[in-house]
Order: sequence, then C-alpha cells, then structure tokens
Amino acid sequence: MELHIFLAVLVAALLHASWNLLVKLDLDRFLALLLISCVMVVMGAVMLSVFPWPKAESYPYIIASGLLHTGYNIFLARSYRTGDLSQVYPIARGTAPLLTFIGAWVLAGEAVTGFGALGILLLVAGIWLTARPGSRSIRLDGLTLFFALGTSGFIAAYTLVDGLGARLSGSASAYAGMLFVLDGVFMIMAALIMRGPKVFAQVLPSWKSGVTAALFSGAAYWIVIWAMSLAPIAAVAALRETSILFVMLMSAYFLKEKVTGLRLLGAVLIVIGAVALRLA
Repeated sequence: MELHIFLAVLVAALLHASWNLLVKLDLDRFLALLLISCVMVVMGAVMLSVFPWPKAESYPYIIASGLLHTGYNIFLARSYRTGDLSQVYPIARGTAPLLTFIGAWVLAGEAVTGFGALGILLLVAGIWLTARPGSRSIRLDGLTLFFALGTSGFIAAYTLVDGLGARLSGSASAYAGMLFVLDGVFMIMAALIMRGPKVFAQVLPSWKSGVTAALFSGAAYWIVIWAMSLAPIAAVAALRETSILFVMLMSAYFLKEKVTGLRLLGAVLIVIGAVALRLA
C-alpha cells in the first residue's frame, strides 16, 4: 500500500475514533444513527455540487450500498438494545475485516500477497484482544449474537460494494456524496416506517452533536471510499479498524480507563499488522 493512502486511512480511523469518543448524543442508538444520516444528506448534496457526478455504471452499487447501510444501522441499533458496547463492538468490527478479506478474494478476485494476508489476520486478532472488556466474560443471548454477526456481515457487504462501485464511478468523491444522500434517504424512510413522524421531534434537540458526528463520520468514510478505489479493498477495510486502537489510547489518556495486558498485546498486534499492510 502506498504511503499516502496508508496515512490517509489512518487519519480516517482517527476521525472515526474521535467522533465515537467525543460526541455524546442523548439519544438511543437508532435515533443517533438517524440524526447522523440526516446531516450527511446535506453533506452529500454539497459534495455532488462540487464534484462531477459518478458514472452511471456505479449507480447500482450506490443503491445497493445505501440499502446495506440502512440494514447495518438497524442491526447495529438492535444489537445495542440487548447487548453492551463492549460485547457487540468487537464482534461487529472485529469480524468484518476478515469477511471482507474472504469476499474480496472469492467474489472480486482481488489478490492479496502473503504479507498482506498476514497483516490482515494480525489486525483482526489485535482488534479482538483490544476490544475485550477486561476480565469480564462475554455472554450474549442468541438473538443479540445474531444481530451482532449480522452487523459485521452488513459492514463487509457494503465495504465490498463501495470498493467496487467507487472504481467504476470515475470519481470516488462524487460516489461518496451520492451514497451519503441515498443512505440518509433510506434511513429516513426506515425511521418513518418503524417509529413514525414523531421521530424527528425526538432527534431535533441534539442536532448540534449530530452535525459534529456526521462531519467526522462522513469524512472518515469518504477517505475510505477514495482509498478503496486505489488500493486493495481488504487491506483498507482492515487498516481502518485501527480506530479501535485509537479509541483505547484516547480512553486511557482522557478517561483514565485501565488498559489490561491482553489489550496491550492487542495494540502491539494491530501496530505490527498495520506495518505489514504498509510493506505488502
């Protein structure tokens, strides 16, 4: 992976970690995701006014990705309703890069070097160790586990779709802009069906936090889409999950959270995996 792409994806990971840590929304997970999606509609519209529109060949990918993102939002919100962050997050985020790696290899015919594969596996192992909730055992009911694994499936699916679609679009930035618009529209439709018109009154008081979260989240995924148009999809997908390492470091520094030996080992594996991807 070229250095400028490698560094850009690390910036995306830092942005993702930052909004997750710093932005506190006084909403349930579904409403928070809805608010972010609404703001990103505006962000996407601005992007489409600046960049040339993507080629028509990429439109089916954008539509598919918008639907997959909506499924991801619904499954993630449902996972957190009965499962803790420390339980759901490592399953969803830690499993997705491995699924993406397999999908890019089997479905997209994307070749990954042995060194690159080693880096991805080290990153996945490090993510799981770093996201462990200390000494507390992870116990999930079957339905929560289903939705958590389903979330990882949606992440892997929309990652593959966006990687391939961005390459066909002629403009990764325009692709991202159109995706943000469709993602928001689909999420609004899902919210109206699931919770009715009153849902907008519930999110309105938190609009300032929603703007901050959307800008950070949108910028992070914009970078990732651009990177996937130029570098192996599986490598970018794995590298972006270094956000978990940034969350751990920020939590330890700002929130004074305890870092266990296993989490330190996970951090070391993430760093080694990232270096292996850079050298692959």
